[in-house]
Amino acid sequence: MNPRNYKAVDWQARYNELANSTENKLLKHFYAGAYNQDKAAVKDVPFVAMDFETTGLNSQNDDIVSVGLVPFSLKRIYCKHSRHWVVQPRRNLHEESILIHGITHSEVDDAPDFNQIIEPLLEALSGKVVVVHYAAIERHFLNNALLLRLKEGIEFALVDTMEIEKRALKARQGLLGRVFNTKLGSLRLTDCRARYSLPAYQNHNALTDALATAELLQAQLSHHYRLDTPISELWG
Repeated sequence: MNPRNYKAVDWQARYNELANSTENKLLKHFYAGAYNQDKAAVKDVPFVAMDFETTGLNSQNDDIVSVGLVPFSLKRIYCKHSRHWVVQPRRNLHEESILIHGITHSEVDDAPDFNQIIEPLLEALSGKVVVVHYAAIERHFLNNALLLRLKEGIEFALVDTMEIEKRALKARQGLLGRVFNTKLGSLRLTDCRARYSLPAYQNHNALTDALATAELLQAQLSHHYRLDTPISELWG
């Protein structure tokens, strides 16, 4: 299955459909336990921030080399329950990507294949709403990683902090800004965090970036949304 435009998806119905149609036991268990309460207030939603480091930016030709997960709510970040895996990709590890994330050939040579972390990864995501910064990376890379190994992809709802920041910047831009095509400003994770006076972290470590994304969503929702906002207004 291919990633789609999720904006109009009824996730409760879709997860039920996927649970009944998938032939893979791990995916069936994931869909059966997926968080699907679209009317739930964001203050009551269990979230998990997810970040990948990869061999490159093309999800068709590149693969995942590390995964970071940080569960959280709007009140608390559960660092002791965070997870971080380095995995061996089935695509070439390019020198350019090593310079970005610092994961070397020797590290991935000794690492397990992504296939070995699928079960604990899906278990950690189960029952939570996934939060990422730039949906195309995590959504497409996870889908393709599972297609490569399970012969079946995955669909899941997520909240994209980059998309939320884009909405906030457009609202601040106003009509005149749109008329004169005023630049919105950077949507990089570091720059988005700086707008909320969040501390600067070293980039391109999957676990650190997942933590940074969790903190960013907490700040964004505090500044721009009511605590009783339905999650359906944020996820896609």
